[in-house]
Amino acid sequence: MSEGTLYDKVWDRHKVTELPTGQDQLFVGLHLVHEVTSPQAFGMLKERDMEVAYPERTHATVDHIVPTGDRDRPFADDAAEEMLSELETNVRDAGIDFSHPDTGDQGIVHVIGPEQGLTQPGMTIVCGDSHTSTHGAFGALAFGIGTSQIRDVLATGCVAMEKQKVRKIEVTGELGEHVTAKDVILTIIRELGTDGGVGYVYEYAGEAIESLGMEGRMSICNMSIEGGARAGYVNPDETTYEWLEGTDAFEDDPEKFEQLKPYWESIASDDDAEYDDVVTIDGSAIEPTVTWGTTPGQGVGVTEPIPAPETLPADKQETARQAMEHMDVEPGDTMEGYNVDVAFLGSCTNARLKDLRDAATFVEGREVADDVRAMVVPGSQRVQRAAEEEGLDEVFKEAGFDWREPGCSMCLGMNDDQLEGAETSASSSNRNFVGRQGSKEGRTVLMSPAMVAAAAVTGEVTDVREMKEVTAA
Repeated sequence: MSEGTLYDKVWDRHKVTELPTGQDQLFVGLHLVHEVTSPQAFGMLKERDMEVAYPERTHATVDHIVPTGDRDRPFADDAAEEMLSELETNVRDAGIDFSHPDTGDQGIVHVIGPEQGLTQPGMTIVCGDSHTSTHGAFGALAFGIGTSQIRDVLATGCVAMEKQKVRKIEVTGELGEHVTAKDVILTIIRELGTDGGVGYVYEYAGEAIESLGMEGRMSICNMSIEGGARAGYVNPDETTYEWLEGTDAFEDDPEKFEQLKPYWESIASDDDAEYDDVVTIDGSAIEPTVTWGTTPGQGVGVTEPIPAPETLPADKQETARQAMEHMDVEPGDTMEGYNVDVAFLGSCTNARLKDLRDAATFVEGREVADDVRAMVVPGSQRVQRAAEEEGLDEVFKEAGFDWREPGCSMCLGMNDDQLEGAETSASSSNRNFVGRQGSKEGRTVLMSPAMVAAAAVTGEVTDVREMKEVTAA
């Protein structure tokens, strides 16, 4: 088993006891809750006449089902109104901090935690959402949990888990022009498989990872779960500390920052740490990457041919044939030129300020292609305000994008933001499963924000590196 890694250190420091089941009981440093997975858990506590054990370690927001258009209350969607109302009652009764839409701090749970400084190195973080792994970008152990576990954390401040193995993924070299963190993680999942990480947590390292800002690191850790890993993390460094120093938690309390920094530095993996597995990927060989199928592992460089099913492992061949039929693609073709009906820029993977800036670069001076509906859904109200202060909203709106309110939106299609019929979406989100974006006939092509922008203005999957050749409107 691994030894001396950040995972081992943080796990050991939060382990309360070993349970009769063989699992470890871990103390939770931060519990994030939202409107969809928490109502039942709060209800279970009420049935037992129990209170939330550590309300100060819990933080709530609304993101999954909240509308991104008209937000007048009551919401037009009865389910959305009921869930928000229930969350409002639960957090008020428990004394839990709530990033309510009225506060100006609302947003996707995995965006608001880092931007407010709630997410910190060396923490154990849980949330009733599979993409909680996002927070590992800060050197935290962050896990998605189910409703019964949410109940347990609310009641005790602890969660029962089995310790995993640790795989170090070193991405070496320098990333090419317009190659992003999204391309890196799609490549990792393509090479290791959607089940390759089962039984592991992933430690991301190497020059290409270290050169990324926090936004890129969050995108990579966010999709660890798509590769089957229980969590993913990056060791904290000066890039991490610089981000944290400017957040709410430390901006007015530099003394607290200096007190915590030595601990953050101490939990980084040792130079001689032992890993259960090490994988090396040449970052300089990665190109803008998109999916051709119906899982995040069915990816390909934008100029590379789609693989023939018979060239894949035996257990992947039938899934590949079904995906090709659904997506209407053929082996040997490239995804470049694949028709797009919808361009979605958003999600907990890619809806931060840098993501919007990257996309706007390829939108400014151009127009959304005819017959393409395009939308931008900022990851939080803070991201939204910052983007508007820079004029990014006007860049998108002048090009023909719909500028919407923050939320999960079309990433999972729980509100009105959905594909219709057999529409094809160029999406900056994290999952391309059949029906994920609201229509069982719909098709989703995952890609980076810049690639979404390129697809929006050309009406097809386009190599963003060639965008300089596209005539501006």
